Amino acid sequence: MINRVILVGNLCRAPELSRSTRGLAITRLRVATNSSWRDDQGHRMDDVQYHSAVAFGRLAEVCADILDSGRQVYLEGRLQTREWDAQDGLRRTTTEILVERLRALGPRPGPRPGGGVPDPPGEAGGGPG
Repeated sequence: MINRVILVGNLCRAPELSRSTRGLAITRLRVATNSSWRDDQGHRMDDVQYHSAVAFGRLAEVCADILDSGRQVYLEGRLQTREWDAQDGLRRTTTEILVERLRALGPRPGPRPGGGVPDPPGEAGGGPG
């Protein structure tokens, strides 16, 4: 069986870096992809899809360091669905992309605090272990 996701999209917000109880870096990303087509009357139609992604370990740290809201990214990974009991007592489910490779594309979308620091190479790889 194959479980592979490849996306090129823009980050909807800055990456959210946290640590597990064992100290493992975890970065959550929200990526928007869009497509367009013409309907039967020739009008342009647009569709935006939002994707949740998560990176672990060194890759998570690199994502948090080099990515900003609006940045275009290429990412590869696999889909995973997980469930948990929320504070309101309801069972929740989410499907997210576990990022295995990521490349930052294009320039940063605006000035970055501390300015003047060149982008490091944008490719990183890693996984949850």
